[in-house]
Amino acid sequence: MENLIILFVVLGGSILALPSMLPVSAVGYIPSWLRGPSINLGLDLRGGSYLLLEVDTGTYFNEQMSFLEDSVRQNLRKSHIGYKNLKHNASSVTLDILRTDDIDAVKKGLLDVNSQLTLDVNNGTVVASLSPAQQTQIAKQVIGQSIEIIRRRIDETGTKEPDIQQQGENRILLQMPGVENPEQIKSILGKTAKLTFHMVDAHVSPSDIAQGRIPLDTQVLPLEDSHRENHKLAIKRQSLLSGDMLTNASSTYSQGQAVVSFTFNQAGAQKFAEVTRENIGKAFAVVLDDKIITAPVIQSAILGGSGIITGNFTIESAEELALLLRAGALPAPLHIVEERTVGPSLGNDSIAAGKFSAIVGVCFIIVFISCLYGLFGIIASIALLVNLILLMAGLSVLQATLTLPGIAGIALSLGMTVDANVLIFERIKEEIRKGSSVIASIDRGFKHAFGTIIDAHLTALLAAFLLFTLGNGPIKGFGVTLSIGLICSLFTAITFTRLLIYVWLKLAKPKHLTC
Repeated sequence: MENLIILFVVLGGSILALPSMLPVSAVGYIPSWLRGPSINLGLDLRGGSYLLLEVDTGTYFNEQMSFLEDSVRQNLRKSHIGYKNLKHNASSVTLDILRTDDIDAVKKGLLDVNSQLTLDVNNGTVVASLSPAQQTQIAKQVIGQSIEIIRRRIDETGTKEPDIQQQGENRILLQMPGVENPEQIKSILGKTAKLTFHMVDAHVSPSDIAQGRIPLDTQVLPLEDSHRENHKLAIKRQSLLSGDMLTNASSTYSQGQAVVSFTFNQAGAQKFAEVTRENIGKAFAVVLDDKIITAPVIQSAILGGSGIITGNFTIESAEELALLLRAGALPAPLHIVEERTVGPSLGNDSIAAGKFSAIVGVCFIIVFISCLYGLFGIIASIALLVNLILLMAGLSVLQATLTLPGIAGIALSLGMTVDANVLIFERIKEEIRKGSSVIASIDRGFKHAFGTIIDAHLTALLAAFLLFTLGNGPIKGFGVTLSIGLICSLFTAITFTRLLIYVWLKLAKPKHLTC
C-alpha cells in the first residue's frame, strides 16, 4: 500500500508539472481535462513594468481636517456659538471661542464629530488634533485601502499576476509581468476617482465668481465639459451623494454619445430619489476629482436608483471612468517615485541562461554521483529528476511566480536532495565495511541517516520560512521554491530512493555490495 501511494504521488506530480515543463507550443496538445495550472514567470523572466508608488497621506489628512473644519462651522452656527479664526492644517483644527461659557459645548460638539480627537484649550483657543499614534494607525489603514483599490483597478484591466506589496511606511511596489507599456496603468492609477454629487448654487452668478464673492458653504470648481476656457461653477460644499454608494458602473451609449451608466445601493437609491424629487428644475453637479464632469438640470424624480453621466466622452474614456468607479476611489493621491520596464528579450535571456545552467548543473551532478556510487548513483539521479518534477508540480498547484532568485532556490533544493542521498549511501558503505549483509546494510543505512537528514532539512526549512515571512518580492520567491524543494527532497530521499533500491534488491538478489 505504501509503495502504491509513492507511485501515485510521483505520477500525479508528473501530470501536474507537464504544463510548466513542456514548451508553450506543446501544451496545446495536452487534453483539456489533463491540463492543470502552470507556473507564472516573474518580471525578471517574462519582462514587464515596475512602478514604485508613494501614497500622499499628507493630502489625506489635510482633507480630513478640512471636512472637520466645515462640520465644526456648521455645528457652531446651528448652536449660535460665537467664534473667530477658524482654520485648519494637516494635523489640527484651531478656533477662538468668544465666550468661555461655550467651551464645554464646543468640546462636546467636536467629539461628536470625531471621538478620536485630542482637545487642547488655552485662553479660549481650542485646538482639535489627532495624536501621533492615531495618525500612524490611520495612515496604515490608508495604505491598506490604497493597495486594495490598486489591486481592483489592475485586475479590471486584465493584467494577470500583478505583484502588489507595501514598501516602507507609505510606498507601494507594483510589478506587472507582461505589461510592456505602463502608460494606461499609470493613467488609471493617477486618478483618485473621488466621485461626489452636489447641488449647484444658483444664487452665485459668474460675476460673483469672477470677483470672489463666494459664500462660506459654497465652493467654485472648473467645469470639465465645456468649450469655454476657465468656465467655472459654484456648487454647495456639502456632497449629497458619493461614489462609495455605487454598486456598478459601465460604459454605454445614449443618443449616439458615449456615457457612463451607474447604479446606487439601496441607501444611495433612496437618497438619490429624495434629492431629485426635492430639486426639480435645479442643476445637479457630478464632481470627479475636484472637476465638474457635468451639471444637468433635474427634470423629474429618478426613482430607480440609476442614472447616467454625460460629457465629452469617447468610448475609451467612458470605459476608463466606469472602471475607476467600479474599483472605488483612492483615499489619497498616488505619486510615481520610480519606474522601470524590463523588455521581454532580457527576460528570455534570463530564462535561457537559467535553463542552461540548470541542465549543466544536473548533468554534472548525475555524472559525479554515478561515478562515485555506481548503480546507487544512478538511482539517486532518478530521484533527483523526480524531485525536480514534484517541485515544478508544487509551484504549479500554488501558481507561484518564478523569478531568478526562485531558480536559485530550486538549485539549492536539488543540492539538498543529492546531499541526503550521499548521507544514506555513505551509511550503507559503513555497514558493509562492518560485514553486515546486503539487506541489513541498506536498512541500517536508511535508519541511521534518517535523523541527520531530518535535522538538515528542518533547519533549512526554518531559514526558508523566515525568508518568506520577513522578506518581500524576490526574497519571498526564493523562500517559496526552497521550501517546496526541501519537502520534495525529503520525500524522494526517504521514500522514493528506498523504493527503487528495494525493487532492485528483489529483482537482482545481490549476494554482496562493493564499497
